[in-house]
Amino acid sequence: MSHTATPPARSVLVTGATGGLGFAVAQRLAAEGWTVHAAHRAPQDAPRLAELPGDVRPVVLDVTDDASVRAAAEQVGGRLDGLVNSAGLIVQGFWEQVPGDALRRQFDVNVLGLMAVTRAVLPAVRAGGGRIVNIGALSSLVALPFFGPIAASKAALASLTDSLRIELRHQGVRVALVEPGAMRTGIFDRAVRSGQADGLAGGPDVERFYARAVQAAAASVAASTLHPVDAAVDAVRHALTARRPRTRYLVGPDARTVRVARRLPTGVRDRALLSALKLTPASFGG
Repeated sequence: MSHTATPPARSVLVTGATGGLGFAVAQRLAAEGWTVHAAHRAPQDAPRLAELPGDVRPVVLDVTDDASVRAAAEQVGGRLDGLVNSAGLIVQGFWEQVPGDALRRQFDVNVLGLMAVTRAVLPAVRAGGGRIVNIGALSSLVALPFFGPIAASKAALASLTDSLRIELRHQGVRVALVEPGAMRTGIFDRAVRSGQADGLAGGPDVERFYARAVQAAAASVAASTLHPVDAAVDAVRHALTARRPRTRYLVGPDARTVRVARRLPTGVRDRALLSALKLTPASFGG
């Protein structure tokens, strides 16, 4: 009598697995039989991840700490079918007011940390003939005022992803970029709290100069519609499993608006973006 060996479960490392999108991705993949290495920074987050149905293995990971990245790579082992780089944060504010430390943190997490993790586990992904899915944002395509730091980091990530995809083409590893619009994940609330903790650059005169603009931008953001993460999760899954995955996924109702905005003449687009955030000449000046 012949016996057919059961193929091993596909395995994936998901960074930022305690965030809204990362958690949903980990939950979906685990439910579909993947072994999910769910990366988290805070030890207290491990039980929440471990309670997810399926084979979910919490991994402590700070993407900005080289020792933590090396330890996580050792923990996930020598073979991976996928890496989902979902860890990220938002630094918001008008450029003149963004503290240098906050801006460095924006790039440390969203770009440099992401690449550190990718470098560390690339041998395992290559061994598995796996795929890398980076989570970007539509802001990489159309940068809004007040969201310059996050837009700049996501634009850098988009370029990084393009070059990485080409480099790995002949190595059996496919690379995709998923760019969602504004999602209901709590990341904007965390951005507000981080901004309050960071403070503002430029001193009281600069603070007064931008006071009305900050109020207008914050009110517009608060009134904006946030969308469920489901479409982004579907895109990540497609990028990991489809026979012919796309290289770039623009996700959510905002994607159509971004496509239209990119075709507008620069001056028209600039005026539209200022209007969207209710920024007028009267918004600036003490």
